[in-house]
Amino acid sequence: MTSAGEYAAAGVDLARADEAKARIGQLVAGTRTALSAGKVGAFGGMVRLPAGMRKPTLVLSTDGVGTKVLVALEAGRFDTVGEDLVNHSVNDILVHGARPIAFMDYIAGSGLSVEQIAGLVEGIARGCRAHAMALAGGETAQMPGLYRPGTYDLAGTIVGVVEEDEALHGEAIVPGDLLLGYESSGLHTNGYTLARRIVFERMNLGLDQVLEGTGCSVADALLAVHRSYASSVLPVIERLHGMAHITGGGIPGNLVRILPPGCDAVVDATSWELPPLFATLQQAGRVSTEEMRDVFNLGVGLIAVLPPAAVASARAAARAAGVATWPVGEIRRGSAAVRFAGP
Repeated sequence: MTSAGEYAAAGVDLARADEAKARIGQLVAGTRTALSAGKVGAFGGMVRLPAGMRKPTLVLSTDGVGTKVLVALEAGRFDTVGEDLVNHSVNDILVHGARPIAFMDYIAGSGLSVEQIAGLVEGIARGCRAHAMALAGGETAQMPGLYRPGTYDLAGTIVGVVEEDEALHGEAIVPGDLLLGYESSGLHTNGYTLARRIVFERMNLGLDQVLEGTGCSVADALLAVHRSYASSVLPVIERLHGMAHITGGGIPGNLVRILPPGCDAVVDATSWELPPLFATLQQAGRVSTEEMRDVFNLGVGLIAVLPPAAVASARAAARAAGVATWPVGEIRRGSAAVRFAGP
């Protein structure tokens, strides 16, 4: 047996890896922008900074999509979680006022087919193209022994840029500012460990069955793509005092991260209707309201903090991007805490 045959017998097929790299190269090439530099397939990805900036500051973030990949794996869908990864990352730097310029992915697994790997990168590339962002490179690692055959995980690193003196940190937030909630497209990429337990173990549902209240299958409800808010907020970014991406930790765990000393965020829990997906999860899982708030986004994927005079223009920009918004509370004097008003 040749050395290549021995490696394949151990779980790593180099011929299949080369075919996957060729497919990935085509997808990566389709995302190149005017800021792209270097060659596709090089050891490192290169991207230029936009011209004309006074004091460009890089904003970087690394994240994954959690156990949502297990739902995608069971459903045989791979591109949606790739797009999730990009949109989640875009939102994480967007809250600092940064515009994305480059992305890199990392896919690790065992026994993945060329079609599976290409599907993941296809979704990542689609997300990059939607934001005029270069997929500057990445890594695909076959690791039998660490991963069960056919399983995988993926993560990504995003690079964005903002003028240093225009970056949002929450320091401009003052009592009297309002909270504007932006509609989520579902669970986004958080709370799946609990959601999977409720849906598959307690409700005993299959992927093709209808999830009560949602009007769609379990697979469609759980794999709805994480929404990007870039087109909703960038047109009015200069009018915002702060933003919180509502991910793991829910509204309280994320909104508190941008509150300056002396400011409380008071969230009116009656200001928006809990989407049926979350209502079903709470009822079927017998989850307390407090835990729901700590785990899920509850239909609010982003919260902007802004002066009252900016609310109308911010809502108009979101509406033009197809995203619903609601005033969900206000900033009051306090001790940098998040409090809920209402039931």
